[in-house]
Amino acid sequence: MSQAYRTFFGFSREPFSAELKVQEILKTEAVLAVADRVEYAIRLGSMTLVTGEVGSGKSTALRFATSHLHPSEYRLLWVTATGGSILELYRQIALEMEVETASFSRAVLTRIIRKSILELAFGKKQKVVLLIDEASLLRLEVFAELHTLMQFEGDSKPLLPMVLAGQNNLLDKLYWRTSLPLSSRVIARSHLKGVDRQGMEDYLNHHLKIAGLDHSVFSEQAITAIHQGSGGLFRKANHLARGALIAAASEKCPQVSAEHVRLASTELI
Repeated sequence: MSQAYRTFFGFSREPFSAELKVQEILKTEAVLAVADRVEYAIRLGSMTLVTGEVGSGKSTALRFATSHLHPSEYRLLWVTATGGSILELYRQIALEMEVETASFSRAVLTRIIRKSILELAFGKKQKVVLLIDEASLLRLEVFAELHTLMQFEGDSKPLLPMVLAGQNNLLDKLYWRTSLPLSSRVIARSHLKGVDRQGMEDYLNHHLKIAGLDHSVFSEQAITAIHQGSGGLFRKANHLARGALIAAASEKCPQVSAEHVRLASTELI
């Protein structure tokens, strides 16, 4: 679609983009709560969970939460889960640690990863943090075994704090009996849900500001329509807001109406 709406409204950059600098992330209570729990789990060398619906801002909250982890002190291993086996996950972790291996042996990969963690912890004095995004995709067999990576010296050395993030069914998988050795290590958890109407207005105004506008171009009715149409979820709100701006600009309307939001919704699933 044409980018003429950016000129029409006077935006200095693409509005409602996912490409935000950490300092541009809106620090909602939910984002700050995630950061607090992640810091707590890392400090104790344990586990925390971040759950939420698709588009609720989990990855953005985790970016903010981990932004203070200076690379000289921390080694963040950010892995996006798949529905593959435990071997696939171990190979992803090894690659994230920049360890080259052609092995497909579970025992060998476990030994390689644990050795690398020890070298970073005691050799380079770095704290390794494993963050698994989309963890709800992991198989139950992975949950049954993943805790073994966290065991050092008879489980007395908390050298691998872990953050699991995923959709709501992540909790369901952790409640299985075979997952108990892993879930028993969880010391804090956060759940992100859709914001209320005021939260959506704050969110829209924040994104307008970082895109170069110092005033709102959304009518009260348009804000309500975006809130209702998105269910308070940020990703869909971004799409609705941008689409509504395009619809308004095409009609040379300086203010976005609820009808423009409705038109934008016809483009989405």
